[in-house]
Amino acid sequence: MLAFHSDAHSLLLPPGHRFPQSKYRLLREHFEREPGRIRMEAAPAATEGELALAHTPDYVEAVLLGRLSAAQQREIGFPWSPSMAARSRHSVGASIAAARAALREGVAANMAGGTHHAYADKGSGYCVFNDVAVAARLMQAEWARTHRSLLRVLVIDLDVHQGNGTASIFRDDETVFTFSMHGARNFPFRKEASDLDVDLPDGCGDADYLSALDAALDEVWQRVDPGLAFYLAGADPHEADRLGRLKLSYDGLAERDRRVLAALRERRIPVALSMAGGYGRDLATTVAVQVGTLNLAADSWAAWNR
Repeated sequence: MLAFHSDAHSLLLPPGHRFPQSKYRLLREHFEREPGRIRMEAAPAATEGELALAHTPDYVEAVLLGRLSAAQQREIGFPWSPSMAARSRHSVGASIAAARAALREGVAANMAGGTHHAYADKGSGYCVFNDVAVAARLMQAEWARTHRSLLRVLVIDLDVHQGNGTASIFRDDETVFTFSMHGARNFPFRKEASDLDVDLPDGCGDADYLSALDAALDEVWQRVDPGLAFYLAGADPHEADRLGRLKLSYDGLAERDRRVLAALRERRIPVALSMAGGYGRDLATTVAVQVGTLNLAADSWAAWNR
């Protein structure tokens, strides 16, 4: 399975910053030590034109040229630097590359991404550009050129935080179905309306979570027949996550991933994964969850291409 990484570009964060940027390097290094299952490639940078498919030109320019105001930088949660802008472009490029690979091979991944709090005209919550929104719009444009038909897209967002930016960008777009299952009392505190939202109570554990997921997926299949899916496989519903407030075990998250990937594979819906959030008190726990997700995705890729 192809997976694309973008951790060569670092954020210049002050000491004690909560964002665990080293998890992306640790995830890549794990698979470098265990080669064979995943074919890793460095992500290309998204172009300005590609970014403008989901973002306003003024906002794209402000990020790329360092014109974000202090208030905009506070809302994103990162100080601006040239490497911050480069990292953001390559993270979007990773989802674009993963989506193209998924359409060819069934399953592919961005080893970062899932920046679902970014709106068309602003960033928020550690999200600069919305990688899934850009990649979805670009895949639809490329599909229309080559196939002369419409590519319907499904976004399955299982990060513990609601995908408010994604919901906003696709609010009036009937060609993209947005599904978010998240903590009801968690960030963002003002949520946007996805096509399907499932709010979970604090402390939700494996059994209740998986039951809610099954019911939601049943509804999704009744409402949409997509040609491409994006799966935001956040590690932050894990019981040891500092920001998650849910109580899923490692096994519960693995079963979540199995069910999503199996449902997509059975319907022959290509899927591009992104890792989305994960803020474990012990960063090794977050990395272990995401290693598990990528291994299950590789299993699904193998079954798809058998």
